[in-house]
Amino acid sequence: MSKFFVRNGFGGFSFFPPVIKSLLIINVVVFLFDAFFLGFYHIHNVPLSFYFGKYFYLQPIESGNFYIWQLITYQFIHGGIWHLFFNLFALWMFGVELESIWGSRKFLTFYLLSGIGAGLFQLFIAPLFAEPLPTIGASGAVFGVLTAFGFTFPNRPVFMFPIFIPIPAKFFVILYAGLAFLLGITGSAGNVAHIAHLGGAVTGFLLFRFGDQIGLYRLVNRITGGSQRYYDAFEPSPFFRSRKREKVFYEDEEPEFYEIYDSPKKEKPKSYFSYEGEEITQDVVDRILDKIAERGYQSLTEKEKRILLELSKRL
Repeated sequence: MSKFFVRNGFGGFSFFPPVIKSLLIINVVVFLFDAFFLGFYHIHNVPLSFYFGKYFYLQPIESGNFYIWQLITYQFIHGGIWHLFFNLFALWMFGVELESIWGSRKFLTFYLLSGIGAGLFQLFIAPLFAEPLPTIGASGAVFGVLTAFGFTFPNRPVFMFPIFIPIPAKFFVILYAGLAFLLGITGSAGNVAHIAHLGGAVTGFLLFRFGDQIGLYRLVNRITGGSQRYYDAFEPSPFFRSRKREKVFYEDEEPEFYEIYDSPKKEKPKSYFSYEGEEITQDVVDRILDKIAERGYQSLTEKEKRILLELSKRL
């Protein structure tokens, strides 16, 4: 009998899938560390926050303080509670379904690369329109996620701040990207890195459109040594596997509890629902997920996309 040993609480269209959850926690911890620790301790009368900004903010190349790792670190630093809140709320709102469809590895790769693309726009394009300044925040990466959401669910109604009326996601993306472009090139940015936002959207579009075609995510999976398919985010869900609590013992180790999922081979495959005369079983779902893993979400037929959407609604 085959079994799946997995962590409890993740999988399927989870309310907090693993990468989203980890990103939320890391951003909050970094913010609290910055706000309540760094400003109160000094080295030779210089606050630690100065060194933190010098080495971990995205510093302009002209400043002489730019380091390559800043393209990653700046994405996890925020300048205020509202800056943090709106970025994390948008990440959660638009990212949950994408991570559930793509799988955690692909989503994390997409997120970080969108942030890096946003940073490169800020380093090389923003100085053409305004004085270069240090940059922080997850906004660029979040704009990449927003763009992918808009192309994945183009007609999904979303609310646009400050006009609280539902508009299709595809128009939401176009409006925000256009606004970022306009404010960026006119120098009306103030303290907001609009060019970085635009860079995140452009990078997100390119990754969404061509990432699977050039084998980017398969390459990352190979480099990281991951043997699981990208789309194993569905596997742990109670929706897909019958579950029971068991003790598992290992020689010379203390007993630990694991969630054990019985293989569907033990019993007749469960039919989740009927769609256009076809019974949607675990085998059908697996075939769709394998197709995504091999050729990307865009390769799905409209019927297959609707099946996945219907599954998410039934959770």
